[in-house]
Amino acid sequence: MTDVIVVGGGPAGLSAALFTQKNGLETTVFDTDQTWMHKAHLFNYLGLGSEDGTAFMATARRQVESYGVDLRQGEEVTDVAEGDDGGFTVETEDETFESDYVVLATGANRDLATSLGVAFDGDVVDVDITMETSVDDAYATGAMGRAEEWQAVISAGDGAAAALNILTKEKGEHYHDFDVPADADAAFGGMADDE
Repeated sequence: MTDVIVVGGGPAGLSAALFTQKNGLETTVFDTDQTWMHKAHLFNYLGLGSEDGTAFMATARRQVESYGVDLRQGEEVTDVAEGDDGGFTVETEDETFESDYVVLATGANRDLATSLGVAFDGDVVDVDITMETSVDDAYATGAMGRAEEWQAVISAGDGAAAALNILTKEKGEHYHDFDVPADADAAFGGMADDE
């Protein structure tokens, strides 16, 4: 049992995982490494001058792993269903996992959303502003909820929106993830400027 399972390890999935794990929710990410980022070169991503998409993904993976995210690289999720007692059951070829929340971040592949039974708006998953679907505590991010607006920054923002909504539900108040220099010093042992 884990708090949050994220299916998909692109910008949306890793962004969601970073925020949930960083703020105390045990998070597991299943990633088949099929992200479109391997075809991208980023020079329109805020804070980056110019970076190859594959290099960006390697940095993002190291970052989430440094916070303790259980990153299951190469493990494909075959099914997601609502659990009998709430939460979700997530299946791979070899194992079954349970979580309180699920974040689907599988790009334009909406098969898992279909099997979970979430509502669609045409060909895309119907989500609210927090990326929550019609199934409580299930989120769909990035290209899953957008017909053509596929962009790394948008996807990362969608993942963050889902994570902050999950944290708001868990903490019982509107949750903000806003760090100050002292937070970085605590996280990186006073070496934040050297990172």
